[in-house]
Amino acid sequence: MPSQTSNCQARYDERIIPFITDDGVELNLINVQGRKAPEKGPVILVHGAGVRASIYRAPVATTIVDALIEQGYDVWLENWRGSIAFPPNLWTLDQAALYDHPKAVKTIIAETGADKVKAIIHCQGSTSFTMSALAGLVPEVTTIVSNAVSLHPVVPGWSSFKLQYLLPLVKLFTQYLNPHWGVEAPDLAAKLITLLVNMTHHECHNAVCKQVSFTYGSGFPALWSHENLNEETHEWLKEEFGAVPLRFFEQITRCTRQGHLVSVEGFSELPEDFIKAAPKTDARFAFFAGENNRCFLPVSQVNTYNYFSGLRPNYHSLHVLPGYGHLDVFMGKNAARDTFPLIIEELNKD
Repeated sequence: MPSQTSNCQARYDERIIPFITDDGVELNLINVQGRKAPEKGPVILVHGAGVRASIYRAPVATTIVDALIEQGYDVWLENWRGSIAFPPNLWTLDQAALYDHPKAVKTIIAETGADKVKAIIHCQGSTSFTMSALAGLVPEVTTIVSNAVSLHPVVPGWSSFKLQYLLPLVKLFTQYLNPHWGVEAPDLAAKLITLLVNMTHHECHNAVCKQVSFTYGSGFPALWSHENLNEETHEWLKEEFGAVPLRFFEQITRCTRQGHLVSVEGFSELPEDFIKAAPKTDARFAFFAGENNRCFLPVSQVNTYNYFSGLRPNYHSLHVLPGYGHLDVFMGKNAARDTFPLIIEELNKD
């Protein structure tokens, strides 16, 4: 898939920094800086499942990367093992939490000489990074801006039905779901799922947009409101979604049944139940939730904010964003006006 960046790319210096996790997976970070040296410290941006780091750089007038650079931040985009920049693999949240994010943060520290990092985390990048933080694996991270979901995943009723009853059926035919099947369905399973999606989703003419809604939520569409996207972004996203393993969906199903994150790999470094174990982090969290999110309901972040505030009152914060859903918080044509200032404000707090 071709790489896409914002219109401001020519003004930036970019470099790709590869790193290898302790379990031998080759990943990378993309460091983006303006012509003026950053005055503030590094901030890591962590994407969700089945996308890649470029999801933060939709073709809008001002991206979150642009806004951060304008504020003087040193921007680091992480491609973890759930990124479609790499071949499909049967990843879990546990693997990302234990191996990917801690190594990415340590790589940033080594490259910059900074002793602290701030983070913007989204969706399954958020759940897995939250796991890293709660397990004490990223002690260098002091401020975490989390969008959509973190410790308490809550999904719409139709999504819960799909996870519990349709997922086992789909698993008989494939190990992955892939919204890009809307463009190219390579086998019988892909063709059958594409047929089902086309029969049930009529909200637009973008086949990938419809597949995304079927794969990740309940809604028409599920991850954004069409009115929040410009036409170029709606077309661009066709190449920004790829394979995601059913193994992940099985884990998130267990988490939604429990009402909070649980691990599945048995790694000694991670709690089996993230509610029963005391958090091993002093990081301040700013929880963001689109009021119209039909992937993870906004109560997901409300529950997590209440949990963290019960442990440390008047320390963390919560923003429920009217008119926004899941990814339009970052990709929306008016996000630079509506959501980015709130994100920047949280990062700028001591």
